[in-house]
Amino acid sequence: MSKLPPILQNLPFPVIGSPLFIISNPKLVIEQCKAGVVGSMPALNARPAAQLEDWLAEITETLAAYNQANPGKPAAPFAINQIVHKSNDRLEHDMALCEKYKVPIIITSLGAREDVNTAVKAWGGITLHDVISNVFAHKAIEKGATGLIPVAAGAGGHASVKSPFAMVQEIRAWFDGPLVLSGSIASGGAILAAQAMGADLAYIGSAFIATHEARAVDGYKQMITESNSDDIVYSNFYTGIHGNYLKGSIKNSGMDPDNLPESDPSKMNFGGGGEAKAWKDIWGCGQGIGAINEVVSTADLVARFKREYAEAKARLL
Repeated sequence: MSKLPPILQNLPFPVIGSPLFIISNPKLVIEQCKAGVVGSMPALNARPAAQLEDWLAEITETLAAYNQANPGKPAAPFAINQIVHKSNDRLEHDMALCEKYKVPIIITSLGAREDVNTAVKAWGGITLHDVISNVFAHKAIEKGATGLIPVAAGAGGHASVKSPFAMVQEIRAWFDGPLVLSGSIASGGAILAAQAMGADLAYIGSAFIATHEARAVDGYKQMITESNSDDIVYSNFYTGIHGNYLKGSIKNSGMDPDNLPESDPSKMNFGGGGEAKAWKDIWGCGQGIGAINEVVSTADLVARFKREYAEAKARLL
């Protein structure tokens, strides 16, 4: 059995809604938490930087009021994603606000930082670090991360080429802490499968883009409902790091999704060398979206996950 810190024990449902760049906002996070899944958002979604405090206050106060009114069915905790890459000149400012509001879960990306992990633990929180290989998983734990998010093949945005089976079995061979699996998970059956493999929780992002609360343009949401895994392109052109994107959004930008040039992986090139920008014009998305056929509320989406999860369990009896 995995060793889970108290904050991850007894969650209403074994899911973390992944932080969606530009798209996640307090409204989505709050509805995810109320529905029983850990809601999250990138700190950098708050622009200007001063807005982050307003958002953290809104989330903490709303969830506190909800929990007071629903003592028998409290909301799940929330998480804030911090990009710890050297290009993020807001990290110190944003971490100070997370400390002020005692954010329970910090998700770190693009580098492992011992000082960040130490700071979070000092205020009573935990850190989950996303990784694309067993090598990076070791480095994250060595630097003090509480748990790991293996981002397997097919995940939306920056993703690995590794099979989830390979990633989980290799990490579980030496790590018995929190493990949250990411990659093409968009149904209750997939959530149960993640647990069967050895993960504690499933990490779901793309499915939540097609919700009423998500801060995505209507065209983005609609394209998700009309697409499947054949409509996902894996490229490093737009940011210098390989990621998965909707083929339709690449076509709409005037480029050929089947013949994208290679970008310099040593640079965080968010312009991709052209006019179209990830993630504003070129839409990140995972391969699991074949299960998403309509735009619904966050509450209805999570209710569907829960129903499918129960049905998947029953099939195994």
